[in-house]
Amino acid sequence: MIPDMTIGQLMTEASSRWGEIWDTRATRMTILLLCPRKERKMMELHGDMIEHGQPVVAVFHRPRAEADLLKEQGFDPRAASFQFVNIATADLGPWMQQLVNNEGWLRSSIALSPTPFSVGLPSQRAFEAVQTLCFRHPSLPALEQYFLPSPAESLPGKCFVSLPRRAAAEMARQQAEVLGVGRLEKPQPPAPEPKPAPVVEAPAAAPEPEPAPIEATPESTPEPPADEQTAVPLPPSSEPAPVETPVPLPPTSSEPTEEEASDEAAGEPENIELPEVVEEEPEISELETELRSFFQELIDAGVEPSAFMDDPRWEDISERAVAEGLETWPILLQMTAMG
Repeated sequence: MIPDMTIGQLMTEASSRWGEIWDTRATRMTILLLCPRKERKMMELHGDMIEHGQPVVAVFHRPRAEADLLKEQGFDPRAASFQFVNIATADLGPWMQQLVNNEGWLRSSIALSPTPFSVGLPSQRAFEAVQTLCFRHPSLPALEQYFLPSPAESLPGKCFVSLPRRAAAEMARQQAEVLGVGRLEKPQPPAPEPKPAPVVEAPAAAPEPEPAPIEATPESTPEPPADEQTAVPLPPSSEPAPVETPVPLPPTSSEPTEEEASDEAAGEPENIELPEVVEEEPEISELETELRSFFQELIDAGVEPSAFMDDPRWEDISERAVAEGLETWPILLQMTAMG
């Protein structure tokens, strides 16, 4: 816990504070968690029970002058603790998995809006409203809009930091490099190999002129070389010429020869045609088919994976996936890596 700090300040000092375990190219997002006030202490220590690859920074905000704006929406501000969590997108699934699957937390989208100046806060500044993810305990009602005096990253207070082990951070970085998910820079395709330069054949050299023939004279007639061999006829041989004898042909009957019989007796393997093996593709449920079509539609539309959950169809699909025990996060990683 770091007092009198903001999420934005810690993000600025992250490289110098956490060194090797901080990945500057990991994409991050700020979400809002609504938990019962009595469970706030558990949320402060939530990171100690979760395996994550990058530092997670959280800060609690207590609405004071904004409490009436929450009551107008039918929400009791004293019933909940409001926690803003800045987390790497690759760690969002593991961070929320136990809360969603085991405790039934619900996911929705919420607008973070500036507090109206008519409320009369002593210190506030204008900023553009943003839409972000909101996870709430099932005992709490839904909330569509939350008002802040400044952006969530600028709220001062006690910052709760959860640091991963160095080995976990290195593994998360390697997985992100391979999958290309949750990175500020997408992996570039390999550069094409340079084409070889065309080979230009050199012009053939002009043939050298042949020397003029020289007339032969008795003095200029060259003598044969000493080592040149000349054919010398051999004397006739007194031995008679060999007589060619006919070679017997192999039998044409269908009976096997002795050599074939010996090969069969030795157990020579025969050519046997093996049956063609057909691999059976794993069956995909209708819900997984629907989920993959949903992801593919957003990928084709150029939507970033971190914004998939903002789609209004996502809440219905994810709730049915949780009910059937279908893990959505591995499918998302697989499809975004393939895309």
